[in-house]
Amino acid sequence: MLQELTIKNFAIISSLHLSFTDGMTALTGETGAGKSIIIDAVSLLAGARSSIEYIRQGSDKCLVEGLFDLPKQSDFQELMEELGIEVDEAGLIVQRDLNSSGKSVSRVNGRIVTLANLRRIGQFLVDIQGQNDHQELMHPESHLRLLDSFGDSAFQEIKTTYQIAYREYVTLAKQVKKFKQNEQSFVQRIDMLTFQQEEIGNAELTLGEEEKLMEERDKLTNYQKIVDSLSYSYQAMTNEETSSLDAIGSASQELQTIASLDKDYENISDNVHSAYYLLQDAVSEIGRQLDLLELDEERLDLVNERLELIHQLKRKYGDSIESILSYYERISQELLDSDFSGDKLEKLEKELAVRESKLLKLAEKLRTARQEMEKKLEAAIQTELKDLYMENAHFEVRFKEAGFSPEGIDEVEFFITTNPGEPLKPLVKVASGGEISRVMLALKTIFSKTQGLTSIVFDEVDTGVSGRVAQAIADKIYQIGQNSQALCITHLPQVAAKADHQLFIRKEVVDERTLTKVEELTEQDRTEEIARMLAGTEITDLTVKHAKELLQLAKK
Repeated sequence: MLQELTIKNFAIISSLHLSFTDGMTALTGETGAGKSIIIDAVSLLAGARSSIEYIRQGSDKCLVEGLFDLPKQSDFQELMEELGIEVDEAGLIVQRDLNSSGKSVSRVNGRIVTLANLRRIGQFLVDIQGQNDHQELMHPESHLRLLDSFGDSAFQEIKTTYQIAYREYVTLAKQVKKFKQNEQSFVQRIDMLTFQQEEIGNAELTLGEEEKLMEERDKLTNYQKIVDSLSYSYQAMTNEETSSLDAIGSASQELQTIASLDKDYENISDNVHSAYYLLQDAVSEIGRQLDLLELDEERLDLVNERLELIHQLKRKYGDSIESILSYYERISQELLDSDFSGDKLEKLEKELAVRESKLLKLAEKLRTARQEMEKKLEAAIQTELKDLYMENAHFEVRFKEAGFSPEGIDEVEFFITTNPGEPLKPLVKVASGGEISRVMLALKTIFSKTQGLTSIVFDEVDTGVSGRVAQAIADKIYQIGQNSQALCITHLPQVAAKADHQLFIRKEVVDERTLTKVEELTEQDRTEEIARMLAGTEITDLTVKHAKELLQLAKK
């Protein structure tokens, strides 16, 4: 239920705050006073598209805010959790801001939401029925949804079971389609990965191998330089005629003779002595290395070939042996995880056929449930149409088989004839505007009990009718108000008199600007307003008496 409505700088409304109650509320007033503007504002809260034309002349922005009772449907609670909107029993605050640049901002309980999500929320809050649009009835694709909303919990369970199976079927069908589309590229990738795995695996790389090979290559490549250097050094230190090592040994012995005479001499002697023994070790190592050295041309070729192989692998799979081995592990795991096999597609197609057969049985069960429900709906609508003085009308729900969809394998369209002897034809092509209004009211009377909408707004749906039909429409709107809050813009006194509450909307000029004012009418004010609706500009005692009579009859 819509509890509060605040409007600022919207069309000819400067500032307006309205409080609503449950039951049926009539909005009356002269043409152009702003009744439909209020409905436009409510439409924005339900997710209607905005326009800068809504902004009051001279203002930079407009605001519409509504406080709604919290819907009780489980689907609504799931939607709030999905959108991350916190809710409590205090209600739901919906706000739309529109500035002159055309930017619109929507908030629900203070959280910004997209217009698409606001529409999803709005469908739980308010249903606006205009005199010319009747969206649901005039679009056959919505007739199936209307029929389903007539179902009880047992029907909804059947439908939910089907929809779960349908989602599973669609998921598997997509998998089969993707498998077929990707089969060739999948095989090519497997072949490529297998080749890469074999190429890297056959190389038998080890961490640190490249550095060791490069070191060995450098030695082999510089063999002669190393031999010359070691030989010269060895000769310099061991030559019999000019042995550097012998000279240093002699110097060491000579220095030892004066080491005891002075501390400094002792230090010099020790250093030379140590150097002598270090050089002796070095000469031995040089000799050993010379003995080990051997030019191996074949080994040099092998080392170069190995380094070239590593270089080629690095170009393909990574900038180091470590990264190559890491890549090898990844593709090996991918090949291990790959469940591709020649009979994989066949298995998937068999499973899909089994699921399709199961889905068809569930769809047929869903259709049977709908056909049982169809008879009850037809009878209920016939009763409602009779109450609306369309006793000669005949209403029928017709089924047409279609392919699998989230709703089953059925397409549904409403057919009607309003004259005896005339064949049934699609509702959208047969009924006149007044008849459509009455059929819509018949449906709303029934569906308001099952759809769980908090508010239903009727925007001059009584246009073009009068007399007993007008009274019947008033009765139906009142009846709808017993299940959902009913807000009704009307020019008919019969409808206004039937309402539990009546708001009078008028416009006045203040400082050369037109403003819309709204006030809730007292019992006496209602009598005067209904008398005006009956008589027009000239109100007589008779019209006042008639107005009182309408109100008294409504109370009964």
